[in-house]
Amino acid sequence: MAKILIVDDEEMMLMIARRVLSTKYEVITAETGEEAIELFERERPDMVLSDLMMPELDGYELHRILQEKSAEPVPIMFMTADEDEKSEIKGFELGAADYIRKPVRPDVLLRRVGNIIDNLDKIHGLEAAAQTDSLTKLLNKVASQEKIGEMIKNSVAGALLMIDLDNFKPVNDIYGHAAGDKILIKLAELIKSTIRENDLAGRMGGDEFIVFLENVSSEMTLKAKTTFLNEEIVKYAKEIFGETMNIPLGVSVGAAFVPNAGRDFQTLYKKADKALYEVKQRGKHGISIFGEQNNADKAILSGISQMRLIMDERNAESGAFLVEFEVFKKIYQLLVRMATSYNKTFILFEITLVDETFAEEFKEILIKSLRKSDCVTKSGENKFLVLLVEITATNLEKIKEKILSKAKNIKVLFESDII
Repeated sequence: MAKILIVDDEEMMLMIARRVLSTKYEVITAETGEEAIELFERERPDMVLSDLMMPELDGYELHRILQEKSAEPVPIMFMTADEDEKSEIKGFELGAADYIRKPVRPDVLLRRVGNIIDNLDKIHGLEAAAQTDSLTKLLNKVASQEKIGEMIKNSVAGALLMIDLDNFKPVNDIYGHAAGDKILIKLAELIKSTIRENDLAGRMGGDEFIVFLENVSSEMTLKAKTTFLNEEIVKYAKEIFGETMNIPLGVSVGAAFVPNAGRDFQTLYKKADKALYEVKQRGKHGISIFGEQNNADKAILSGISQMRLIMDERNAESGAFLVEFEVFKKIYQLLVRMATSYNKTFILFEITLVDETFAEEFKEILIKSLRKSDCVTKSGENKFLVLLVEITATNLEKIKEKILSKAKNIKVLFESDII
C-alpha cells in the first residue's frame, strides 16, 4: 500500500484529505513544513500532497528541501486556493506532479492521486525490470555492481561472495539448454533462501553469481551456506535427471570480508575472485576466504595431492561412466594405444534406437546395466557408443541381453567390434 504525506496548516483540510485518501492509501499528516521534513525522513512516503501557501515554509521551499534529502525525485502535488495561474505554472516548473485547487472535490482528489501513484508504480516496475536478470530474477551484472558497491561503502562489516557453478557445461551438452536453465534457476532460488532480506544477490553472467552479506564476519556461517548449496543442487539435479545422474555438480565459493579486504567493489571483487580460483585449484565444491589460506593448507594441497583433488571424480555413482563425445574419443584413443603396446583388448559397440523418442529413458537404462569401469557417450539423437574393458565376446552377449531385458519396449540395434 502506497504511503502519502499530507501537509497543510488548515486542520479541516487535513481531515478532509485524510478521510478521502485513507480509503486506498496509508496516510500521514503534518501541519507545518518543519514537521513534514521530519516525517519525510522517518517515514519515506511515496508521494507528498502539500498546501502551497503556508507560514514560515511554503510548498515551493518544502519541495526543494525534500528533493535535496531524497536520492530519487519526490512526486508532489500542490493544493491551493490561489486563482492566479502564475503559481500553477511555477509549481510545474519546479517539478510538481500535479496541481489542484481548493476546495477540493473528493472524487477528483482521489483520481489525481491515483494517477500519480499508478505512474510511480510503472516507473518502479520498469526500473526493476532493467535491473533484473531475466532468467533467475536476481540482480543483473550492472545492477549487482552498482547496488552491492553502494552497500559495501556503507557497511561496517560484511562478506562478498563469488559463487561459481562447477561442471555446468555437461548439463547443457547432455540434457540440453532448457535443462541447464532449470539448474541455474534452482541455484538462484537456493542462494536467495540462504540470505536475509537486507542482503543482495545477483547473476554476473553464465554460471557465475555474486552475493553480499551485510554484517557477516563468520567463516563458519559461510562454510555452512556453501555446504548447503553443494548438497541441495546435486539433490535437485538427481530429482529431474534421475538418480544415475553422475555429473559432479556443485559450487565453488570465493569470499572477501569488509573491512579486512577493502571497502570498494572492484577491490573486493578481485580478491573474492582470487579466492574462488584457489577453490578451483583445490578440486572445486568448497569455499576459500581471501587472506585466510595458511601455509599448512598449501603444503597439504601441493604437488600430486593437489592434482588428485582436482582430477578426482566427485559424487561418483554406480553404473557406467557417462562422458561427452570428445572425452569419450580421448579415452578410446588411449585404450587403442594400450591395446597396441600391452596386448590388451577392449570392446567398442554402438547402439542405435529405432525410435529416438525414448533416448533419455534408454540412456538411464544403459548406464544402470553397465559397470563403473565401462564408458558411455551419446553420439547422436538416437545413438550411443559404449567402451567395455576386460570383457569377452561371450560376456558381451550377456550384457546385450541384460540391456534388452530392461528396455523391453525400446527397439535397439547393436553393432560391436573387438579392439
